[in-house]
Amino acid sequence: MSSDFTFKPAQFCPVKDRELLARLARMTVEEIEQHPNPEVRIRVVPEPGSIALAEKFLLIKEAAEGGRRFSTIFGNPNPRPHMALAELINRHQVSCRHCVFVTMDEWADDEGRIAPETYRSGFTYSFMKYFIQRIDPALRPLPENILVPTDENIGHFSDLIDEKTDGGIDYFTSGPGWAGHIAFIDPTDDYTQVDSMEAYLQQPAKVVTLHPLTIAQNSLHGVFGCSGNVGNVPPKAATIGPRDVLHAKQRIDVHSLTTMGTFSSWQRMTSRLITHGPVTPMVPGSIYQILPCTILIDPVIAEPIECMELRGY
Repeated sequence: MSSDFTFKPAQFCPVKDRELLARLARMTVEEIEQHPNPEVRIRVVPEPGSIALAEKFLLIKEAAEGGRRFSTIFGNPNPRPHMALAELINRHQVSCRHCVFVTMDEWADDEGRIAPETYRSGFTYSFMKYFIQRIDPALRPLPENILVPTDENIGHFSDLIDEKTDGGIDYFTSGPGWAGHIAFIDPTDDYTQVDSMEAYLQQPAKVVTLHPLTIAQNSLHGVFGCSGNVGNVPPKAATIGPRDVLHAKQRIDVHSLTTMGTFSSWQRMTSRLITHGPVTPMVPGSIYQILPCTILIDPVIAEPIECMELRGY
């Protein structure tokens, strides 16, 4: 951290300790992969999303062959991996009739009304169009086992998940947002007004007001034109809660997002905060440091963060 000019970070920044941020920025791959909690396995590997996708397919297939129920969760919009998974299911004729498929979240308007399935920038729209509807009809899960947040169920969505998954999702996959969120569990008052991490982890699904970083991040997403159009991103969202992460039986967090395949990535520092920063509601994904999990990080995300004098945006 430069000593010739000092300042306090902006108030909206989830973590304001600049000495901590400087230390995290310097971390090497070897340091990132080490964690004091032996139940937290961190691996820096190429194409971590492909690893999680392949494992998800294998678990669906193994459960079908064994006649067992299997539950997993999906982030959205994520059409390319979802289309690939649907193709694998169809090519190998793997029945998903035994599966419970859960989606993490959905947009909501300023009054907290959850977006309908017809909303083109919506998560349920993408999930149904690019995954469920691409699976052969005979292989799809039963309709009642496709769980998406709606106005009708958000008040008991976590209870519904527990009921359908025998107490917790079997294979829970996620990826961090700019504000450190899992799904839309943002560092805003909807989730941060608790006295302990134990209380934090018991909070269920709900509609939340989004953090400014979450809105900025999503303005760069394809469904909003990749153009910083923050006024076109809904201000609220329905989301699973920390309780749903806690109840999961196996957790995989994937850190691999860059800006349109370039080196630029808001996720580089977020990844470090989640894996080696303070465990706090202000960085929701930091709960993975106190839960058994595997965190897969792309090498480009694990690159040290430096002042790049000759680079612009």
